Amino acid sequence: MQRGPDRPDAGAVTHPGFGVAPADGSGLGRRRFLALCAGAGLATAAACTAAPSGPGSRPRPESERDAPGTTAWRLGPTGPPDAVSGYPDRVSVPPGESFGLCVSTTAAAFRVSAFRIGWYGGAGARRIWASGRTPGRARAAPRVLAATRTVCADWPVTLPVDTTGWPEGAYLLRLEADTGHQRYIPFVVRSTDGTGRTVLLHAPATWQAYNRWGGASLYTGADGGYAGRSLAVSFDRPYDGSGAEKFLTYERALVVLAERLGIPLAYSTGTDVHRDPEVLRGAHALVCLGHDEYWTPEQRAHVTAARDAGVNIAFLGANTCFRRVRLEPGTGAMDRTVVCYKSDYRADPSYPSAPAQVTTDYRLPPGADPESALTGVLYEGYPVDAPYVVRAPGHWAYEGTGVRAGDGFAHLVGVEYDRVTPGAPTPGPLEITAHSPLVCAGRPSHSDSAYYTTPAGAGVLATGTMRWVEGLLAGTGELGRDHGMDARTRAFVTRTTENVLRMFARGPAARHAPPPDANTRAVYGG
Repeated sequence: MQRGPDRPDAGAVTHPGFGVAPADGSGLGRRRFLALCAGAGLATAAACTAAPSGPGSRPRPESERDAPGTTAWRLGPTGPPDAVSGYPDRVSVPPGESFGLCVSTTAAAFRVSAFRIGWYGGAGARRIWASGRTPGRARAAPRVLAATRTVCADWPVTLPVDTTGWPEGAYLLRLEADTGHQRYIPFVVRSTDGTGRTVLLHAPATWQAYNRWGGASLYTGADGGYAGRSLAVSFDRPYDGSGAEKFLTYERALVVLAERLGIPLAYSTGTDVHRDPEVLRGAHALVCLGHDEYWTPEQRAHVTAARDAGVNIAFLGANTCFRRVRLEPGTGAMDRTVVCYKSDYRADPSYPSAPAQVTTDYRLPPGADPESALTGVLYEGYPVDAPYVVRAPGHWAYEGTGVRAGDGFAHLVGVEYDRVTPGAPTPGPLEITAHSPLVCAGRPSHSDSAYYTTPAGAGVLATGTMRWVEGLLAGTGELGRDHGMDARTRAFVTRTTENVLRMFARGPAARHAPPPDANTRAVYGG
């Protein structure tokens, strides 16, 4: 839920009642917790070896992982905002299905290249497809739906794309105008069967929530103020900036690492799991990436059911599943609009008749259901920059890192953080593996990494910091900023993430790894 320039709805924020709780999980019941809510308004990377996949698994052929890649996927100059931009008429498709690209450009023509993100010998991508030269046209200004201040481009399909022969995976489609200007379009060729695989869950609803193309997002309106923000945002428009900033910052590095490990992978999005949980059936693990804030109740229910069936879950970020949203139709297609009224929830048509559908923070009335019931941790505040401090060096996730209790990794906690909050509803006993002191908005607190298991054997791990996936690139300058993180941090984050992915790829972690050492009381007292 990153604030800063694109988060004017609140400045430095912590949630009253959740800051420094005095008791452990037995201290406050769910009713008391909801009442508080109502008042709150080092080793280097290991060699590439495939993890055991177990019965029913479907390993991705090594030939794809090891196919020749290219570094030419990187973006050239974007030029002015109207130089070239576009969006797909669907967020994802299964392999072999077609979709349409809606493109506007001031150039006479453009081309498109489709790059599949992966290891590819360290190149980072493989060019799967390239279009021919396509005539360009500058499209009309977007329309704005007055009731919700929703910006819609509503451009016609310029170029149909057939994905026959495209492997499942995360893609960057690069628009290339005759003028030399370029922009990305993120796209997913989704898996339909996750049996025996680790499902990488991309977060297009969160990408769209922050998208300011056309002047408004769920955070700001055309005047830059919170009051004029959109109450619903549309996928029928391009993304701003490079076209793929959230994917590049919070997701791409994890995709590359997971593919390098050679574990069996599947790809999906939150909007797809919202519609159909089939890809989670029989999966060994689900990985939620660095910034996955906006979830529908359907998505949450499907992910919770998968956990309860034994699917491991890694939350490699912070602020996950914080906002409840609704998906509504857009231009000629279902689920093209992300609705979230947030602090104006009383204006939501679902209020008060359908409280569980009201689009506000999950922890708040009228349908309060705090995210900690799934993640084990609770989002607390912004902004923060602090060291990540290891508390349980013997935990299997840290194997091979060489860490000791109290070791810290500067700047790894930020810019938002989660913590174990005594009194918040949780799925069961938690092991706090990292307990990082910090100060947010002048208030001392902690960020926590936490782990728990379920009766069905699933292991669930949350890192408690939004910079975790960024840490995979620390010290490289790859993202244009490192927040001060260095190569030592990169080695630690990389090895820990490898350990988690390999362990979770084996199936229910409780059958393969030591059980959690429940220590909430020891950490927080009471």
